[in-house]
Amino acid sequence: MTSAAELVRALTRWLSAVAMAVAPLFLRAALAVPFFRSGLTRWDGFLQLSDSTIYLFEEEFKLHIFGAEYGFPMPDAVAYLVATAELALPVLLVLGLATRFAALAMLIMTGIIQLVVPDGWANFHLPWAAMAISIIALGAGPISLDRLVALRFASEAYRQ
Repeated sequence: MTSAAELVRALTRWLSAVAMAVAPLFLRAALAVPFFRSGLTRWDGFLQLSDSTIYLFEEEFKLHIFGAEYGFPMPDAVAYLVATAELALPVLLVLGLATRFAALAMLIMTGIIQLVVPDGWANFHLPWAAMAISIIALGAGPISLDRLVALRFASEAYRQ
């Protein structure tokens, strides 16, 4: 007969295994959603930025550095880059493909967003940065295309 301590240990191991399998997936989805939703608002059609996006990057968005405000260099190009990244990177995250690189890019974007909206650090930027760093540390997890790619290349390496 198993003791209560052994039962608790077995349950704890099982919970840990389940959490390690699903935590990266939930982290990836949680970080992807706000960026993807923002990216959807940036476009008026296929490869056509909305007028409001262009206006924001040309007139409103300023980098707050050392107490001064600076406009973005080449704001139209930055707007296209950001709008594309806000759609592409979340898709990569949700699929779990190039996950650590996508999370790193989103961490960099979060840092730049912090310079544009300094008051958003506690409610938005800190949790986004924490999720991105966690994804970089944990990787994509077992429920990901990264895992399938790794298994594919690992099996080829063992055959040679």
